[in-house]
Amino acid sequence: MGEYEETRFFKVKTEKQNTAREVILEVYRALKEKGHNPVSQIAGYLISGDPTYITSHRNARSLVRQIERDEILEELVRAYVEQYGDK
Repeated sequence: MGEYEETRFFKVKTEKQNTAREVILEVYRALKEKGHNPVSQIAGYLISGDPTYITSHRNARSLVRQIERDEILEELVRAYVEQYGDK
């Protein structure tokens, strides 16, 4: 077999994927810095899917679009239940 007749595999280095928790916290900080109500803005985004609820400050809009909305909701519910569930 010649040099180019064999199957070759290449590993592509990808950027680290942020967790839903990291994204929520970063988006929250960016919204707060810009003087917005972060809870209201994030809720608006989760309900509508419209990324314009999220500021582009600190790359927050791009970050939030990297995570599916259902993953964000799951993280929010998980954190709430961990905080208040067994009281």
